[in-house]
Amino acid sequence: MMYDICIVGSGAGASPVAYELSKAGAKVVVLEKGPWLTEKEFFKDELAISLRDSYNPDLNDEQHVIEEEYEDSHGHTYWDGEATSESGWSFWNGSVVGGSSNFMSGYFHRLKPVDFKLKSEFGDIEGANIADWPISYDEMEPYYAKVEKVVGVSGKSVPHPYQEPRSTDFPFPPTAEHAVSSWIDKSAKEIGFHSIPVPRAVLSQPAMGRRSCEYSGYCSSYGCSSGAKGSGRAALLNHGVATGNLNIIANAKVHFIESDDNGEVSAVHYYNAKGDKQKVTAKIYVVACQAVETSRLLLSSKGQKHPQGLANNNGLVGKNLVFSAGGTGRGDFEFKNLTEQQIAEITQVGPFINRALQDWYVIEDEQFSGANKKGRAKGGTIDFLFYQNPIARASGSQWDDEGDLMWGENLKKSLFEEFTTYKTLRFEVFNDWLPTDDCFVTLDDEVTDKWGDPVARIRIGAHDQDVEVGEYLAQKGAKLLEQMGATNISTSVSSAPPPNLMAGGCRFGDDPKTSVLNKDCRAHDVPNLYVTDASFMPTGGSVPYTFTIYANSFRVADKIKAHWQSLSA
Repeated sequence: MMYDICIVGSGAGASPVAYELSKAGAKVVVLEKGPWLTEKEFFKDELAISLRDSYNPDLNDEQHVIEEEYEDSHGHTYWDGEATSESGWSFWNGSVVGGSSNFMSGYFHRLKPVDFKLKSEFGDIEGANIADWPISYDEMEPYYAKVEKVVGVSGKSVPHPYQEPRSTDFPFPPTAEHAVSSWIDKSAKEIGFHSIPVPRAVLSQPAMGRRSCEYSGYCSSYGCSSGAKGSGRAALLNHGVATGNLNIIANAKVHFIESDDNGEVSAVHYYNAKGDKQKVTAKIYVVACQAVETSRLLLSSKGQKHPQGLANNNGLVGKNLVFSAGGTGRGDFEFKNLTEQQIAEITQVGPFINRALQDWYVIEDEQFSGANKKGRAKGGTIDFLFYQNPIARASGSQWDDEGDLMWGENLKKSLFEEFTTYKTLRFEVFNDWLPTDDCFVTLDDEVTDKWGDPVARIRIGAHDQDVEVGEYLAQKGAKLLEQMGATNISTSVSSAPPPNLMAGGCRFGDDPKTSVLNKDCRAHDVPNLYVTDASFMPTGGSVPYTFTIYANSFRVADKIKAHWQSLSA
C-alpha cells in the first residue's frame, strides 16, 4: 500500500503530525521501534524502573558510543569514546509507542520570546554556535495554546518578571498541590523571589476519554496507568487510530531511508519483530526518532544524490547537538525541628509540588562574570520536587561516613533514619546548553547494533558558560531552601548531559548553507522529507523540551497538511 504520510517515530515530535493528518483524511503509517503498551501494561515497580531499563533496548543489542574529553599526563586534552554497553550509560528514553512522552515529569513551561533570538539579544559568544530561530514566539504561541487544549495541560497563570505573552488561559485547573507548595510561596515572598505554579501535562479532571490524575506520586520515568499524563500515545495517537486512517506498526526498527535519482525519499526500510526486512512507501516522509537517532538514521541513509547521508549535502546533519544544561540541589527538613502539623504536611504523599522560579530567566547581575556582556546572560528555570522512587532515595543510605558499604543492623538503622527522621526537598536547574563544535553525532566506524548497522557516536562537549549559569541559578535555589529552614543544603552542577533532554543535530533556518531544514522543518535538499522532533532546535532554551516539541510539531503538521493537499489536488 502507498501511504500519504510515513512517520518514523511516535513521540512528541511524531504524534501531532499523525493526529492532524489522519483527522484530515490522509492515510498515515507510523513506524515505532518499540512495543505498543497500554495503560494496563504500565506498572509502578520501583525496582524495575530504578535498576532495570524496562522500556528501553538492552545495551548489548542497541547502544551508543560516547566521546568524552580527557587530559593526558602532559596536560594535553583529547577525546575518546566508550560504548554504552561497557559504561552502562544509556541514552535511550523510551522505546515504546508514544516514545519518551510516556515517561516525562510533565513540566510544561513555554519557551519565552528571548529564547527565539539568543544571538540578537546577547550577541556572539566565543566558542558557541548560537543562532536566532527563523520563527518568533508569536508564530509559536497559537500552537502552545493548542497543545494545552488538545494534549491537556493543567495550570494557572500568575504575573512574574519574565511571564511570556499568552492568548488563552489554561484549559484545565491546576493539579492538586502538595502542602510544601505554600512553604515555598511564603519563603520566596520573604526574600523577594517570585514562585510560580508549574503547568503540568497531566489532566486535573477527566477529559477527552482519559481519566484524571490519581496522585500516586509516580510520574517521572513511569508510564501513566490512568491516562492522565499527556503522552503522544494517550492524547493523540489513540484518537488518530480511531479515525481509521492511522496505522501504527510497532516493533519496526527503521534502518534505512531510500532516495531516488531525483534525491527525494522513495521508501523506508525496517526490520519487523521477527527480524525480517520490510519497507513502506508514501508521498511525504517525516522523521522524528529523537535527536541522536534521527541524525544517525539520516547519516546512514546514503544515496546517489546524498553521498554523505540524507539531507546532509552541506555536512551539517548531526552538528550542533544540544542537551539541557543545569544541575540539582537539595535540602533536608529534619522532623526534630518541625511541628507535628509541619511533619504531617511535608510527609503528604501524592500531589505535585508544582512550584518553580524564573526570576533569573535573563541574568542581569554585575557580579556574574560568565557572559560576554558583563553581568548579562541568558539564565533559566528552577523546579522543585521530591524523590519519587524510594529505592533511589534508599540507595544513598547504604554507605557510612567513610564511604564503606553497610550491612545488617547498621544498614537497617541507616534506612530507618532515612525514611523516618527527615524529608529532602530537591530542585532541578534548567538552562541553555550552548551549541559548540564539540557536541555532535556521527556514525561509529566499529560498533554496530544487533542488526549489523553502525551506531551513533556522540561527542558531549559543553561550553564553560553552561556551568557558570547553572551554578548561579543553583545558588538561588539554595538560598530559598535556606530561607525555608532546610539543613544539609547542597548543589551539584556539571557539564555531564542529561540524556533524556537532547535536541539539535538538524538545525532549521532560512539559509541552506547553515541549516539542514527550512523554517517549516522541511529538508532543504529533500523536498518530501520533514524532521519534527527536537532535532530542529538551534538552541534549546531554559526549560524541558517536550512542550516546545509538541507545539512545533503541530505547527509543522499544518505545513505538511497543505503540502499533502497540494499533491492530492
